[in-house]
Amino acid sequence: MNLAIILIYSFFSIFIILYSIVQLSLVYSYLKNRKRIAKDLEKFSETEYFPHVTIQLPVYNELYVIERLIDSVANFNYPKDKLEIQVLDDSSDETVEIIAKRVAYWKEKGLDIEQIIRLERVGFKAGALDYGMKRCKGEYIAIFDADFVPEEDFLLKTIPYFQDPEIGVVQTRWEHLNREYSLLTRLQAFALDAHFSVEQGGRNFAGHFINFNGTAGVWRKIAIEDGGGWKADTLTEDLDLSYRSQLKGWKFLFKEEIGSPAELPAEMNALKAQQFRWTKGAAECTVKNLGKVMKHNNYNFWTKVNAVFHLMNSFLFIAIFSIAMLSLPLFMIKQYHPELQTFFHFATISLFSFAVIGVMYFTSFTKSYENKGIAFLHFMYYFPLFLSFSMGLSFHNSIAVLEGYAGKKSPFVRTPKFSLTKKAGDWKGKKYNKTKVKWVTIVEGILSSYFIFGMFLCFSFGDYGMLPFFFMLSLGFGVIFYYSIRHSFQR
Repeated sequence: MNLAIILIYSFFSIFIILYSIVQLSLVYSYLKNRKRIAKDLEKFSETEYFPHVTIQLPVYNELYVIERLIDSVANFNYPKDKLEIQVLDDSSDETVEIIAKRVAYWKEKGLDIEQIIRLERVGFKAGALDYGMKRCKGEYIAIFDADFVPEEDFLLKTIPYFQDPEIGVVQTRWEHLNREYSLLTRLQAFALDAHFSVEQGGRNFAGHFINFNGTAGVWRKIAIEDGGGWKADTLTEDLDLSYRSQLKGWKFLFKEEIGSPAELPAEMNALKAQQFRWTKGAAECTVKNLGKVMKHNNYNFWTKVNAVFHLMNSFLFIAIFSIAMLSLPLFMIKQYHPELQTFFHFATISLFSFAVIGVMYFTSFTKSYENKGIAFLHFMYYFPLFLSFSMGLSFHNSIAVLEGYAGKKSPFVRTPKFSLTKKAGDWKGKKYNKTKVKWVTIVEGILSSYFIFGMFLCFSFGDYGMLPFFFMLSLGFGVIFYYSIRHSFQR
């Protein structure tokens, strides 16, 4: 039994170490090339390039935010005779009437805008996008989720890059309308900012696979068709189509300097639903696409390695949760089997992973600070909290990943938004906040107690090496449990 615990623990530790090495390569690629990003547009800036563009707004019951979205894209600074707006409305509540009124208003202003309601609402978001694409006029398609408020020059900044005939997608960076709303939103912004800088930028600069993030980007229509079109057989249709399109030879371009503001979920259960969809969808895409990548002859070894860890990013939660659960029995093995001290000394190499992940997030977090000393102090506050928070989500997200690998299907559960900006607005008592306490939440509370017991063991044996790890786990699961319960009763 002891040997089995050590072997399983070692397997997941090695995965995390390898993952961190890949992340370190992205940091290197990003830092090496990021000074180029502001110069890339220069070769296109003198050319007036105004092809026909369709803007697709996939919507399902978004009465609090749909007006500001429609108004923001209707005010785009782009030739009106070259612009088409499709509001792909799958709503089943008063959102339908709100959209109808706003569409009528902008139609009177001369815009080519249409509310599209499907007779059969199948395939969730992928089905809506596919339905709209089959009737759209544009050779390029910009997509925005309901919680986004894009800037009026969005198309002027993105469309010129398509003068390169090999570009299939231009993806922009997500900004955050309500970053300062709560600690929950600040931690989400902390994580997303690293993805929309070091991860996406590093992969793109190195020529690896990147992904369209489902919104705030522009597709060349033929790249969608060439990749096989939108499919609803995974929960992350954006990641799936990204790989299928790139396997067909299309190049993707990530533009960090172009920001697209959006609203972060401020309610814990809404965030967990979003995390479940993202992690399960990534696992489904791994099953569907990883084999195709590995068999493809046009990609080098390092690009394939990056694809493995890109697609299997959600497997990290299984590794974290497994290591967490095994840490207590491993602690007891250490106390009663001093002959295994060599293994435990070797196991400290896993701290390398924390250091590397820290470098990645430090690179992202501090780039907007002029005073690096203040940046470091702020980082040392947020990074441990982020790690603890991620650990606390590991059980919930591990279930999603296992379901994805097993092929268990589940509906597309959207993330409700409530028009929150900065510290203004409230989600409590609003229509879409109907979350009930789930069994997973109860288990998270038990897990917090489990790691508190681990802390007790550290004091009992006078061995404090695992104490910080147990503390972060107990805090992470405890916070997730507390806010899941609290927010459920605040609906």
